[in-house]
Amino acid sequence: MTTLLPHHDGSPLYVSNDAPELGEIVTVRLRVPAGYGPLAAVGTRSNPDHEPEWSVARHVGTHDGWDWWAAPIAVRNRRHGYRWVLQHVDGTVEWLNQAGIHRIETVDADDFALVAHPAPPSWMGDAVMYQVFPDRFARSAQADQHETPEWAIAAEWGDPVDPVMPGRSQQFYGGDLDGITEKLDHLVGLGVNLLYLTPVFPAASNHRYDASSFDSVDPLLGGDEAYVRLIEAAHARGIRVIGDLTSNHSGDRHEWFQAALGNPGAETESYYYFTDDANTEYVSWLGTPTLPKFNWESEPLRERFISGEDSVVAKWLKPPFATDGWRIDVANMTGRLGDVDLNAEVRQLLRETMLEINPEAILLGESTNDAISDLQGDGWHGAMTYTSFTRPLWAWLSEPRFEPYLTGEGEEVTQPWFFGQPIGGIPRYTARQFADAVVRFTAGIPWRVRLGNMQALDSHDSGRFATNAAPGAIPVAVGLSMALPGLPVMFAGDEFGLTGVDGEASRTPMPWGTEGDPAVAERLALYRDLVGLRRAHPALQTGGMRWLHVSDDAIVFVREAASESVLVVAARGDVDVELAPGALHGAAAAEPLFGDATLAVASDGAVLLSADGPVFAAWALPGVEAPAWPAASSADEVSRGVVEA
Repeated sequence: MTTLLPHHDGSPLYVSNDAPELGEIVTVRLRVPAGYGPLAAVGTRSNPDHEPEWSVARHVGTHDGWDWWAAPIAVRNRRHGYRWVLQHVDGTVEWLNQAGIHRIETVDADDFALVAHPAPPSWMGDAVMYQVFPDRFARSAQADQHETPEWAIAAEWGDPVDPVMPGRSQQFYGGDLDGITEKLDHLVGLGVNLLYLTPVFPAASNHRYDASSFDSVDPLLGGDEAYVRLIEAAHARGIRVIGDLTSNHSGDRHEWFQAALGNPGAETESYYYFTDDANTEYVSWLGTPTLPKFNWESEPLRERFISGEDSVVAKWLKPPFATDGWRIDVANMTGRLGDVDLNAEVRQLLRETMLEINPEAILLGESTNDAISDLQGDGWHGAMTYTSFTRPLWAWLSEPRFEPYLTGEGEEVTQPWFFGQPIGGIPRYTARQFADAVVRFTAGIPWRVRLGNMQALDSHDSGRFATNAAPGAIPVAVGLSMALPGLPVMFAGDEFGLTGVDGEASRTPMPWGTEGDPAVAERLALYRDLVGLRRAHPALQTGGMRWLHVSDDAIVFVREAASESVLVVAARGDVDVELAPGALHGAAAAEPLFGDATLAVASDGAVLLSADGPVFAAWALPGVEAPAWPAASSADEVSRGVVEA
């Protein structure tokens, strides 16, 4: 039985204002099991300007077996970190931060954090994202009028994906934007309300990450007019649309690059890293010559790409396009090369420009590995990152098939693809290791930024999760993507049960017309139900999160808010869990929302959960009763000195 522990997170139950201004006093609350300790004193320790600052917490009430403490924090820095300090009567001292509770002093990087930068869009918490790779989603009648471009290898919609170069990047199915518009009702039926399109700019590849211009939409997709039609039709259905922009590089056919290639002194020469006097040699993304890297020390590049009135970033956020934000490709490498690191300047400039045009636009950065240092609230609202959800999910819920497949170089391999890692294949995690990984890679991220992290089972850059999913694991995986704090994402085709061993094989043309097949209909229903669960319950969107049980076999957590809570159990095997009395308020009134599992309340108040696995199950519970917020505090209650009992 899990021991009850003190709890705090960045949700509205515990933080009076998650969008403070510098100098503002914010009240934070701590929830402690009655009888815990006993405690002699409670307070907070911040570290503004790298010098400790303390505040004393006051006991403000007891509800449902929990003592509540409140303390003031003066927000001194744009990212203001803090942790709780608990002094027991026997002299024991505990520290509580986002990594958990500790009896030795902890590092600042894992502290809770208040962010004094402008808040994310108000709609972010309610968003469920759907990712589309335009070449493979749908063809309109207009697509048949387009000639196959000179770089492309034409394919029929039902042809298999060619995984070997040059087909890997040049196989061309001819999906277009009007085709997406014609299928928007499919998105409505799923319940998604945020459409993310991979690049729509002209290029010499099917993925279009090698843009030849940022000033227009690829005519093969229908041009600017088709983009406007799509966005207007999506908005009419309550669906926002964000684009995909490469801030790290352009294509080698890009007009800026071509103007400077072999032309020393050209106006756009400073945009890139030319390494010889003749401007014929240059730095590119991971040595790929078709992707020359941008030099963000160039002020003219900054103005033309981001800050100018008619910049690339600005143009597509303004009418007639009026997109709702950007996903920035290779955001982690943008502005970084050797001893140069301008990443923070670039992401902050992006954010400033977007705020000026549309404060409700979202900015998401791709950072596929540990993204913590870049996700502190100064730029990205969240990230397309795989460490805090996707990779540990695969490691827990996969059962590798070891089926042979071809790499881009035509080499046959049997080791399952795992996010480009050449050694090790798919790790084998327990449920406990999954939970540990989630905590490890979110502990250093401010709560409100964590809510913007994209929680995808897979993407256009990865194999599809279903390829190696353990039997019965799909509902568990999809359910967790909707229930854990973060931005749920589905990659087009997941809802049809598509598979793909790696990033190219996953870019399968959509199998329209198969919706009536029993297996497809079942998968579609699963997605509709779980998206509906997320959208119907605000606690799953912005509520706090408290782990109730973590073992090698199962995880149990609750998303909590004042208005409601949602209990979640997820397991790969059978479940037989007992939660301690007092762990879960309102369990006797629990209403099942999803999944085949049993919840019972024992005479002593313990909660018994059981199910045959694999299982994902959820119940609605009453909201958390908490004391009223104390009167506003003053800066006098925050001290550089020592907290006294």
